Amino acid sequence: MDDDYAEAVLDLVESIPPGRAMTYGLIAEVVSDGFEAAGLPRRGGPRQVGAVLAQAGSGVPWWRVVNASGNPPARHLARAMEQLVAEGTPRSADGARVRLRQAIWFPDEID
Repeated sequence: MDDDYAEAVLDLVESIPPGRAMTYGLIAEVVSDGFEAAGLPRRGGPRQVGAVLAQAGSGVPWWRVVNASGNPPARHLARAMEQLVAEGTPRSADGARVRLRQAIWFPDEID
């Protein structure tokens, strides 16, 4: 795993406010845009974001990262939903996934 990429992903996930969410793909896009803005090559994608969180994401609010359908990680579904409910994150009528139209968060700036 590229340490600079992992650090950028973890920093971004750390900045997602309570009650909001980002998708793996959006995180990958924002991180790549940041690298490009710094004159570095674009890199990574949704799978790489997932790998970073799986390997080093226990210290950040990983439950705020969902797939494009609004589903938290299946392996940690109960823990993720418990955290999302506690934060008041908008969820679907059945409560099974994040309602991305209301919960999606975009950072103001890319460092």
